[in-house]
Amino acid sequence: MSFLIRVQLPDSPGTLGAVATALGTVGADILSVDVVERGSGVAIDDLVVELPSGRLPDALITAAESVEGVEVDAVRPYAGVLDTHRELELVEEIAAQPSTGLTVLAEGVPKIIRAGWALVLHYADDGVHRLAASSAAPEASVTDLPWLPLERATVLDGEDTWVPDTWQELGTELAATPLGKPDRTLLVGRPGGPMFRAAEVARLAHFAGIVAVVLDS
Repeated sequence: MSFLIRVQLPDSPGTLGAVATALGTVGADILSVDVVERGSGVAIDDLVVELPSGRLPDALITAAESVEGVEVDAVRPYAGVLDTHRELELVEEIAAQPSTGLTVLAEGVPKIIRAGWALVLHYADDGVHRLAASSAAPEASVTDLPWLPLERATVLDGEDTWVPDTWQELGTELAATPLGKPDRTLLVGRPGGPMFRAAEVARLAHFAGIVAVVLDS
């Protein structure tokens, strides 16, 4: 079974190699690596690893944190490998079928930023309307969103009063970005974490800006 493990580690030569060696001691095979954020001597990396049948994911945490200075932010099941070039393919797909572009966007975004689901919402005088949703998006209605309209991409408090109870129970991390206009928003959720890093939010905002131009062109 494959897992996505997010680690914080010293940004120094050999540290990632030491983590890879430690993971190897529990039979984990690293399939892909993506640098999420880097700065102040610390790197945040996402690793997709495959564990042999019968091994528990807790073994990944123990192994990774056996390396000095390494902390595991989160471990969760993950299908496939990290594809950091998926953005261009998704933009091309949206441009090829603009009539269903929002649906294509909602379905594709979680794969880009490793989220669980995505919603495209429209804020109007009569309330909030769901324009599109990924297949894994929760059915819970969200009509009272005090942070709309949204001027810039941001991380949202997953325990705020507007957040449905089911989302809170799953420990869902949330981020949102305007989709061309403050009244049209892309909301993404990551049940169970890890939290969205600043670099991920910036990436989400940049991508949403490109897609908005394509859809409105």
